[in-house]
Amino acid sequence: MNRTTLSLFAGTAALAAVTAFAAVATPAASGAAAPRTAARLPVERTGLLCPAPSDSDIADTTYTSFTPVTKGAAHNGTARLRTADGDAAGSGKGKGGKQSTGRPVLTPKAPGTPVTGDTSGAAPALVGTADGGFAPGWTLQETTEVPVGTGRGLLGVNCTGADTEFWFPGAATAAGRTDYVHLTNPDDSAAVVDIELFGKDGAIKSPLGENLTVKPHTGKAFLLSTLTDERQADLTLHVGVRSGRVGAAVQALDDKAGGDWLAAAADPAGSLVLPGIPKDATDVRLIAFTPGDDDADLKIRLASPDGLITPAGNETLHVKSGMTGAVDLGDVTRGEAGSLVLTPTGRPVPVVAALQVVRGKGGNKETAFIPATAPVGTRATSADNRAKGTTLALTAPTATATVKVTASAGSEGGTPVTRTYTVKSGTTQDIAAPVPAGLKGTYALTVEPTSGGPVYAARTLAVTGTGLPAFTVQTLPNDHGTVAVPQAEEDLAILQK
Repeated sequence: MNRTTLSLFAGTAALAAVTAFAAVATPAASGAAAPRTAARLPVERTGLLCPAPSDSDIADTTYTSFTPVTKGAAHNGTARLRTADGDAAGSGKGKGGKQSTGRPVLTPKAPGTPVTGDTSGAAPALVGTADGGFAPGWTLQETTEVPVGTGRGLLGVNCTGADTEFWFPGAATAAGRTDYVHLTNPDDSAAVVDIELFGKDGAIKSPLGENLTVKPHTGKAFLLSTLTDERQADLTLHVGVRSGRVGAAVQALDDKAGGDWLAAAADPAGSLVLPGIPKDATDVRLIAFTPGDDDADLKIRLASPDGLITPAGNETLHVKSGMTGAVDLGDVTRGEAGSLVLTPTGRPVPVVAALQVVRGKGGNKETAFIPATAPVGTRATSADNRAKGTTLALTAPTATATVKVTASAGSEGGTPVTRTYTVKSGTTQDIAAPVPAGLKGTYALTVEPTSGGPVYAARTLAVTGTGLPAFTVQTLPNDHGTVAVPQAEEDLAILQK
């Protein structure tokens, strides 16, 4: 799945043509020095989509916008949100006031400072665009608190770009679960979409999920239990777009164990990392699916603070081709936060996976989801962090890494703070996230690996005082704030020679 970053396309295409022509006279043949690798420049335009947060009249939703400071970015630009039906929503207060129409209002501030906007009750899906200096690494977080009812608790999701394919291991149609897949179309033409479901025995017949239309500039939610008569607790949902593009997320609501958003998993791969299992998790369930023709055999290990551990009794997972496999890992963290690392026992077979994580016991449970994610790469960003209840998990599965973490200024005041952490190979470091000095409001966290191996990250936000162990977990893949662009001047110099 690729985040939408529309930047420098025209210039890149022109430069690509120059590069292709210059390749005829290679440096070896002409005697010229070899050109440098492509430069990385800040993106100039980014699009993000936020699903409709809730249909509950007593839900409270906060949207948080943040653009990290990016070297070389433009000094001007704009960022705005509008409802998916095309009505503008971007000219109101920037300090979290509530709008009488019920539509969220949010005016982003300059890069480096977050801004929030609130709404109560049911609200529509949102379409966001940012250009110029607001585009590189632009991050939007949607956080909803629902005090009672199905799915009560804290629900959080990162607003994401439009794409043409999404995988959601961890969906369900079982009794007690109410799962919706939310699709948002940001474009001027209709999108045509197929929703496929795969259970423990393979593909589930679901003709009602075929050839679905999402009208231009609209958001639409489909209740999974209306697409099939089968009731299963562990499903993999696949969204494939025949024409157009959409944003997609699954809202998974449980009658007894709360609920949260299930974000799309990383693209199918032979090895996967699922970071940020809370230390007090009482039950962790792994759901995996292989879309290819071959079965997958996976080694299961927990990257703990002390190193990689193989859970006793759950050393491996066999996933049959086209079928959803699941295993209950229980309280696998045993009081120490960790991340799950999946690797092939033999020949790598592409797999998608996610974790369903529960905190609390009995009638005092809350649920969140952790999909397999891509590494942080150059930089990743988390918005809507708070003085209390914010935890950051950093995992280095293969080699020791050094990571710089910056807490931004607060939305209503505060001074940025930067800390550096060393994460040893095979471990997860669970840190109380740094907080800006003199913080007022919420703040953003920017994670930047500076040396060593790949780093995976997740942010947990917990809310106390509700009587529930309410929490939500968001993984932090690369924010794609920069794009590779060929070195035009050098290519032209080669051509001239």
